[in-house]
Amino acid sequence: MAPIKPHWVQPSHPDVQEVIVNEAAFTTKSISKIALPPFGLFAKLDFPPCTVAPEPTYATVQMSRDKHLDLNSDLLYINHSCEPSLIFDTSSMNVIAGPKGLTPGDELTFFYPSTEWHMAQPFDCLCGTPTCRGRIAGARDMTPAQLEGLWLNRHIRDLLEERDAGSPLKAKQQQVTGNGAVALPPNGAHRTNGTNGTNGTNGTNGTNRGVNGVGPVAKSDSAHAPAGAQRRGPTSRELSGEMGGDTTVPI
Repeated sequence: MAPIKPHWVQPSHPDVQEVIVNEAAFTTKSISKIALPPFGLFAKLDFPPCTVAPEPTYATVQMSRDKHLDLNSDLLYINHSCEPSLIFDTSSMNVIAGPKGLTPGDELTFFYPSTEWHMAQPFDCLCGTPTCRGRIAGARDMTPAQLEGLWLNRHIRDLLEERDAGSPLKAKQQQVTGNGAVALPPNGAHRTNGTNGTNGTNGTNGTNRGVNGVGPVAKSDSAHAPAGAQRRGPTSRELSGEMGGDTTVPI
């Protein structure tokens, strides 16, 4: 799918975000213009400019089990990373800094499977971080080990729990413990995650899990941290053609 042409006034978030447009397709990226403490508020996902998408696309963000969001802003140009600098919390409709906070010049990224259950347009991640997960197709196709230590939205955790309920591991745990709840790897103390939709669900939006009671917050993190904050790591989802980042319209 060709990159999306911006239909909104640009720049949409001039105080916090700088969009760097490159000539090569799908290489646009976003840079932070501000410093934030861990879990500080970066942006709100307000209506408008956000709208509920009629169907999921590579440029939407999944906000619940069956609803997806069009960002209609430069937040679309936040790339994926397996060690993201932002968290998109679709319950609170906030975008917040990860557990390491933000400094000016940091690339703005988030972990797409933290919002996306299944992506219509999977891609090979090129973030280059030590914990790179490789193929990104949504949380549905990832193992608990691959998601360990990463902050996930509530709808993703619920869907994972349902998926794993019938697994051999789950059955074995039920026999041993006598209860039916298999705990997913905790959202973790150090997780972090951008925007731009995902095929069928990926996009942006979301944050402040801990505040919403999504999961335990690491003792070393802020009392208001989301249930699992991802670590920051630069990445370019657009390099894989997943984002609608590249555009010929100057910003």
